[in-house]
Amino acid sequence: MLLGLLAALAGAVVFGVAAIAQAVAARTLPTGGLSASLVLGLLRQPVFVAAVVLNLVGFVLHLVALRLLPLFLAQAGISASLAVTALLAVWYFGDRLGTLERVAVGAVCVGLAVLSAAAGEAGTAVSDGSMTAVLFVGAALLAVLGLLAGRRVGTPAAFALGLLAGLGFAGSSIASRLIPDLSVSGVLSTPASYALPACGVLAFFLYSLGLQRGGVTAVTTPMIVMQTLTPAAVGVLVLGDAVRQSWLPAAVLGLLLTGAGAVVLGRFDDVREAPGPTGADRP
Repeated sequence: MLLGLLAALAGAVVFGVAAIAQAVAARTLPTGGLSASLVLGLLRQPVFVAAVVLNLVGFVLHLVALRLLPLFLAQAGISASLAVTALLAVWYFGDRLGTLERVAVGAVCVGLAVLSAAAGEAGTAVSDGSMTAVLFVGAALLAVLGLLAGRRVGTPAAFALGLLAGLGFAGSSIASRLIPDLSVSGVLSTPASYALPACGVLAFFLYSLGLQRGGVTAVTTPMIVMQTLTPAAVGVLVLGDAVRQSWLPAAVLGLLLTGAGAVVLGRFDDVREAPGPTGADRP
């Protein structure tokens, strides 16, 4: 379990750095919808390519955590990336964290510690055709909703896109537990192996659209909450993830602390555009 927890926390750091890089790249393009021109425009930017590489590294670390930990703990560990994002915004953009935001960072850390203590054994990875079908249908629905949300601008659209991205990343996390055999032949023959990138890539670009419309932490908050709570519920209710005996109230408390800290950090007013020469100018 220790290796899985270390992988989750390392992934949180990598994802936090990637969020800042992705925000800088997304803000350099005109605000638009989910389209091929958006994808091509992003891929032409070195900082976005760096964000992609960082996300791939984070994904590998997250995959290790998903295989070794219950989903609720692996996802809560990744939610710490929101605290990393906020702290990096302070350092890179010259933003300031108030007392409430500092308390929120502490709440995320305490929540993770409680969840670590409450976690039991992770359920066994199994192939489930009906759940895999749900993931594909869900990805298609997210794409349609993303196209609709991408036609709008402003905070509500940014929030909606962040929420949809969170559901997409949740789908990737669930799909990773539906691949029982990680050998090349096992991966290629399991339908969930294709649901995983379908959900993840879609979520990645929905997140980019959201970053064009709102602050990086504000967009990341609904994403983190949805990608934490959705797999947590599926893991315990469907995939056999265990909570230590008599520790269920503590696990619920840990999730609430982590989620509440993430929501409070979502109020953090980060920079809306790339920094000026000093790296500290704000709009």
